[in-house]
Amino acid sequence: MPLKVELVSPERLLYEGEASQVDARTADGEIGFLPGHIPFVGTLQPWVVRVQRTDGSVQRIAVHGGFVELSHDHLTLLSDIAELAEDIDVDRAQRALARADEALRAVSDDDDAIAARERAVARLRAAGAIS
Repeated sequence: MPLKVELVSPERLLYEGEASQVDARTADGEIGFLPGHIPFVGTLQPWVVRVQRTDGSVQRIAVHGGFVELSHDHLTLLSDIAELAEDIDVDRAQRALARADEALRAVSDDDDAIAARERAVARLRAAGAIS
């Protein structure tokens, strides 16, 4: 039995489908969810959620924080901001990364710039523009 996956943002249900595996990054590190996984609740970190669909294709989604819950092979990801790879404007993300890097060169512990950099990197990774 595959995982039922739902990714929900405040605006809409961003993704819904079945998966053989879902990889995410939580506050405790990277985690892979497979059918039959024990129940889990965690805090999502800005990164790429990788959904291995049952047909073998992969959906990449940039998430910028939120929560993940798994119970009875139903995986729910709740994120304030999330973007499907195909919806990401790569040029815009590259400009955001450059601005964040510039700000961090001026003030290396600027929390806003650090968060902006994490979001830009997640977008670019999801879109396949960087590895």
